[in-house]
Amino acid sequence: MQTIMKYLKITLGTLMITFGVYLFKIPNGFSTGGVSGIATVLGKIIPNVNVTPGMLIMIINVLLLMIGLSFLGSSFAIYTVYSSMLFSLSMWVLEILVPITKPITDQPFLELVYAILLTAFGSAILFHSNASSGGTDIVALILKKYTKLDVGKTLLMTDFLIAVSTFIVFDYKTGLFSLLGLFAKAFVVDSVVESLDMCKSFMIITTQPDEICKYIITDMKHSATVIDATGAYTGEDRRVIITVCKRIEAIRLKKKVNEIDHSAFVVANNTTEIIGRGFRSV
Repeated sequence: MQTIMKYLKITLGTLMITFGVYLFKIPNGFSTGGVSGIATVLGKIIPNVNVTPGMLIMIINVLLLMIGLSFLGSSFAIYTVYSSMLFSLSMWVLEILVPITKPITDQPFLELVYAILLTAFGSAILFHSNASSGGTDIVALILKKYTKLDVGKTLLMTDFLIAVSTFIVFDYKTGLFSLLGLFAKAFVVDSVVESLDMCKSFMIITTQPDEICKYIITDMKHSATVIDATGAYTGEDRRVIITVCKRIEAIRLKKKVNEIDHSAFVVANNTTEIIGRGFRSV
């Protein structure tokens, strides 16, 4: 069941990227990097009208996957292969079912926003599932393996060069939009990934630790750490309960703590890095 859910998430993320690229990026000539950016630029250069951006994406992705399998071997994730091929095939299907030869609207900035949001949310879902849509990510991984270059810097440098090429192939307006989209997408992806990983950490100061811990362990299926403490102002003994939970569980926990101990002092913080049993492994 867990594997099925993972593939469903990867499928959703890949389709979001596909719609963002096909409906908004390619018709406007926006090239914010990656294989879709290369295909957008080459689609403008290659005079043969029979070669569509979708076909170029499929050809480039297949070549990069073969190179990745050769250089990266068994470490090359099957999820990336699945996502990359799904991206290529869905682009090809859209070109057949919904042919587009010009932008959907006459508002390029509006279309850039949708191109950024769809591709950024889709990429974030893939990264959250330990996958990617392939493409220039594969080149970055190979460079990391055989050089001292950092993957993030290498990927940004590659995508930057692809975006800059739109100044030459298209025009200055398209080039400026592409650069804006490249940097905006990076920030949106980081924000969405952090939001998907968001959890809550609690520090509960109470005189009823047993009942609260029982609820955390029995009902929430989590654990907690209990620390002896003394109130600085009152001098009374207290217990401090430290626990973490998913965001959706946080409301239930706060409500239950209030029911058990009205005088409890609760500190709740957002956190995106919880490593341990029940959450994430290193």
